[in-house]
Amino acid sequence: MAKIACVTGAASGIGLAIAKGLAGIGYRVVIADIQKADLSQLEGQGHMFVRTDVSRAEDRRALLNAIKQIGGLDLLVNNAGVAPKERKDVLETTVESYDRLMAINLKGPFFLTQLLANYMIEQKVEGAKIINISSISAYASSTSRAEYCISKAGVSMVTILFADRLAEHGINVYEIRPGIIKTPMTESVTAKYDKMIEEGLLPIKRWGYPEDVALAVKAIVSGGFEYSSGQVFDVDGGFHIRRL
Repeated sequence: MAKIACVTGAASGIGLAIAKGLAGIGYRVVIADIQKADLSQLEGQGHMFVRTDVSRAEDRRALLNAIKQIGGLDLLVNNAGVAPKERKDVLETTVESYDRLMAINLKGPFFLTQLLANYMIEQKVEGAKIINISSISAYASSTSRAEYCISKAGVSMVTILFADRLAEHGINVYEIRPGIIKTPMTESVTAKYDKMIEEGLLPIKRWGYPEDVALAVKAIVSGGFEYSSGQVFDVDGGFHIRRL
């Protein structure tokens, strides 16, 4: 029987690449996104789209009910996230933008993980896993989008908390921190990052691609990290390396 994965924010970008990668190795994928997903892009059969705003409790419950219709859940990938609609200096960050990012980027993944982890425990799914997609912004300051950085730092702690709590149930929790990735979210700053990469920002002198993150997800679910939980995987071209 095929394993079942739920990937949030998978109608495009990193999430879609992850969904494609998992479908390619035999998973049935439930795409949870506020935007309509084209399931024909995924290999295999039995995939499902559930329109989901992860910040809304009723949407999270509806997603769980949809998953229950097809069986147990082997993998949750918390990928859904947004950037500020407008970049503002930290001295000018608005309450509205802060609340929006916290609701989608942090509150949503926290309570969805809580909900679906309880379902995994109830179903006694052997080898179940949870992967949180955060960002280098979890630790790297970007003063023009403070609310984004804070939300991703929160996701890192969510990873630690659930890794600690769920270990007794055999559920491992991991975090992937993408770096500068070619997605719709980074289109507006393409010229800025082109210049920074060319000038040596990254040891690996190229943009990252959604497929790079998908490869990391596939490596985790391959079974090679069964004695690891709470582990962070940097997919960032070496950005995290401290250099002189």
